[in-house]
Amino acid sequence: MKTWHNESTDKLCEALLTLKNRAECYEFLEDVCTIKEILDISQRLSVATLLSKKISYSEISAKTGASAATISRVSKCYEYGSGGYKKVIKRMSGEKND
Repeated sequence: MKTWHNESTDKLCEALLTLKNRAECYEFLEDVCTIKEILDISQRLSVATLLSKKISYSEISAKTGASAATISRVSKCYEYGSGGYKKVIKRMSGEKND
């Protein structure tokens, strides 16, 4: 088990899995995160999505407003992380997933 996986983070995952639609997701996110945190997370997902399409860092920065450091950090997670970005992007695009 990873060091940050614990009872509290398990409960957070369970809470996210109970959400039934976008409206419920907005309600929950607004309660548990600051607007800046929500925007930062959504920006990272946008960056990862563009990276998956082989878009250049300069284009990604222009489209998302993300800094080169953020794009680089997301790129490392996208390429060498646990696969979460790839799984979500694939599912959101409607592709079959394993």
